[in-house]
Amino acid sequence: MLCTGADDGVIKLWDPRTLHEIRQYTHHFDFISDFLWLENKRQLISTSGDGTLSVIDVRGKKAEPLAQSEDQEDELLSIVAIRNASKVVVGTQLGILSIFNSSHGWGDCVDRVPGHPQSIDALCGLPSSYPTSHSTILTGSSDGLLRIVQLFPTKLLGVVADHDSFPVERIAIDQNGEGRWIGSAGHEHTLKMTDLKEILEDEGSDQDGLPDERDRDCHPVGSTERTIAALETGEDIVPPETELGGEKCDDPDKPMEKKRKRKGGKDVLMGRKKRGRNEIDADPSFFTGL
Repeated sequence: MLCTGADDGVIKLWDPRTLHEIRQYTHHFDFISDFLWLENKRQLISTSGDGTLSVIDVRGKKAEPLAQSEDQEDELLSIVAIRNASKVVVGTQLGILSIFNSSHGWGDCVDRVPGHPQSIDALCGLPSSYPTSHSTILTGSSDGLLRIVQLFPTKLLGVVADHDSFPVERIAIDQNGEGRWIGSAGHEHTLKMTDLKEILEDEGSDQDGLPDERDRDCHPVGSTERTIAALETGEDIVPPETELGGEKCDDPDKPMEKKRKRKGGKDVLMGRKKRGRNEIDADPSFFTGL
């Protein structure tokens, strides 16, 4: 089966073998913005411009949802699952990431993460091969930036693509979400392909593409965050090898120098545009191998 969401809030289930819908749901009264399919529970979660999300059991015969959230007083535009679908993250019109926990019910979100300067129109998870995939997502905003954001704790890991201030409409990763290429489509009629492996795998990181535990003890601020901090304060960017007296710290008990404080007034999620980094001009034959 497949499902469709209309501008008037109607959700329809279809069987491609028939010419008519199997069932329709009318509990939303504004446009349907996104769907999330929970394979393990066989449930469909929808987000709507009316400020609510709903959970539908497609196997049931009633044209009613299993649950519907309270009005979040903001348009819900995108949704993605994290932590083995025990939590879902919803992007909103005001640039806030709302986190719902299925074990606490769907009535209201359990956490809100502000910071995006404009609406969050698209969300996507990372391949499961990355250690932080359970809490790290890609966000596409109407300011044209594709960001990679880690939750729990919340921090910006980088700006990976720039659509020249045109809203990012969709994000997807090849090989059914387990590949290395991020495809992002914006309102400038361009599909950008970004190499996820080059974004996450920096020098000095382990084979999984992220710093190991020893590195995190010695340098609690990652290379991307360190660069952003330096750009905001106007200070020189210090390579990791020279941070602790000119040598890399191998002893987690070694005293560390006092970290520089960031100046207030700037939001880290505003990011810094990196135009053209890790992007390719692809011949049509490139996509046949994905």
